[in-house]
Amino acid sequence: MTDHEKKEDSKFRHKGSDTTAPYPVSRMAPAVELVDLAKEIANADQLLNLQVNNKLSLIADQIKNLQETARRILETAQRDQMLNQAECNLKKLPGKIYHLYKKPNSRQYLSLLSPQDWQGSSPHQFMGSFRFETDYSWTELEQLSNKSSENKLVNSLIEAISSEK
Repeated sequence: MTDHEKKEDSKFRHKGSDTTAPYPVSRMAPAVELVDLAKEIANADQLLNLQVNNKLSLIADQIKNLQETARRILETAQRDQMLNQAECNLKKLPGKIYHLYKKPNSRQYLSLLSPQDWQGSSPHQFMGSFRFETDYSWTELEQLSNKSSENKLVNSLIEAISSEK
């Protein structure tokens, strides 16, 4: 071996302890089998595929949740638009509860009179009761208790955060 070859060889030679060498440095070192390397690579590929599948499943679940949320938002927007366009011969005031009725000609109108106010014989088909909100949205009467409990929860969280500061 020439001096030049020795210098080139020393560049690539491991300089640490034998136990940290990336390759066997002794005849007594355990043999590195190609089959073992192939198994290690296959195991790494399998673990990588599992991680990728888990992450993609999480993204798919998030997409489904977003689609469901978007569907609910669109349904609520259509309902609110229908309620805003229903006939109403009085000024709508936020916080008031209005009752939706449908005439035989399929035209809908809002009234302050509930089905109970008609004493069981309302002149038209009752469609539902809604509270008019300040942002021109509508809340179904059945959802008012849910919404007020949500508001209480949000307010308590805000108070807890502001008291920590």
